[in-house]
Amino acid sequence: MAGQPLNQPAEIPAELDRWNWGAFFLNWIWGIGNSTFIALLALIPVVNIVMIIVLGARGSRWAWQNRAWRDAEQFRKTQRNWAIAGLVIWVVSIGGCAAMVGGIPFVLKGSDAYHMTMDKLRADDRVKAALGDDLTESFWVGGHLNVNANGAGDAQFSIPVHGAKGKGTAFSTAVRTAGTWSLRLLVVRVEGADAPIVLINEDHVAIPNAAIGI
Repeated sequence: MAGQPLNQPAEIPAELDRWNWGAFFLNWIWGIGNSTFIALLALIPVVNIVMIIVLGARGSRWAWQNRAWRDAEQFRKTQRNWAIAGLVIWVVSIGGCAAMVGGIPFVLKGSDAYHMTMDKLRADDRVKAALGDDLTESFWVGGHLNVNANGAGDAQFSIPVHGAKGKGTAFSTAVRTAGTWSLRLLVVRVEGADAPIVLINEDHVAIPNAAIGI
């Protein structure tokens, strides 16, 4: 019959009715490319969580029905290409996000404010007595760093530290003026100790008994 898709009947062959990774990974993009416009529901918040699962489960069936395919082999190759493209995009995206998150500690640790903080910690006799002379920081460091072109800036760090005698967390606040950093607050909370070690408190802020949140 003129105009009838070559993949008639519309019922998908059993060997092709399988999970569709292209529809799962690329959802609405895959939907446009496969004339399956119900996939646009994946653009709706909350609904998209359910929709990507539905697309993975029923995507092959919908694509077979909604587009004209020369034969089963063309369908299979096309959906395989969608799946590969989706996987590549997801891997690159996840890898990029992981690199950004993993790079944060390197950025924080590379700052003068961070080095100033660690130097003060390692030189303090009270910190040595509580944690040991071999003070070491963990890889993951929390906080933020802001440096402006005009020489101003600020930084806050939450640094897990440990030594031969114990471990704890150092909290510091630093301010940058005319290109020079100065520590305003430096406190160490040692695990098992009731009171924190206050090294610097230039602004005389109250030091709570509970863990300090930065």
